[in-house]
Amino acid sequence: MKKVTIMVIAIALFSSCAKNTKKNNVIEQEINTNTKKNTTMKKVLFVLTSHEDLGNTGEKTGFWIEEFATPYYLLKDKGIQITLASPKGGQPPIDPKSSLPDFQTPATVRFNEDKETQEVLSKTLKLENVNHADYDAVFYPGGHGPLWDLAEDKNSIALIESFYNNNKPVAAVCHAPAIFKHTKNTDGTPLVNGKKVTGFTNGEEEAVQLTKIVPFLVEDMLKNNGGIYSKKADWNPYAVEDGLLITGQNPASSELVAEILLERLK
Repeated sequence: MKKVTIMVIAIALFSSCAKNTKKNNVIEQEINTNTKKNTTMKKVLFVLTSHEDLGNTGEKTGFWIEEFATPYYLLKDKGIQITLASPKGGQPPIDPKSSLPDFQTPATVRFNEDKETQEVLSKTLKLENVNHADYDAVFYPGGHGPLWDLAEDKNSIALIESFYNNNKPVAAVCHAPAIFKHTKNTDGTPLVNGKKVTGFTNGEEEAVQLTKIVPFLVEDMLKNNGGIYSKKADWNPYAVEDGLLITGQNPASSELVAEILLERLK
């Protein structure tokens, strides 16, 4: 009787140990999987304008909320780690017109209620302190602000060229392709020369009655720099990918640009 009891106990102990070993193996596998996920998380740098004056009109400008919020949430919800930067650091100016009811989208509504993201936005890094080596791609939201500062900013120009020369995607939407005004290839030719690009059209600029206010027209600049410029009808979503360059025509194109960028990061 004692031998039977001892045998039953031994079997129970063996079964328990086997279960614990299996459980431990599962836990260890989960830890290894999570570690792998953390080490492979992609990082994208968002660069926003610091310019708030709309020429000599006395009105304010900045970045366009939809062009920030739509790509931001699309990428963040897919597990992309996002860092925000601007030439001056701190809170970048928001174009007040982009807060008007006519320009609200699900992403802008989400942003308006998202205190956490608003707090992050208020503390953007200074562009001069950013290194391309820390990120897998860079994205520039538009708004009229970039026409004045980011198009001419030496730190931004150098950063874009560093991303491109290190085989990392550079994305920009609406007025943000203004950033390619002075960017160069290693041979000194314009970065967009011979590449398919798009951006805010002359017709769209005319429609918002700022043709004579802005320092230059995005469409004309891209063409003058040798870009193979294309567009759809004004205000229609349209995005173009050519190698590492991803550009979108207008605010409605923000989602398309983000989707292409996300695909490139996979």
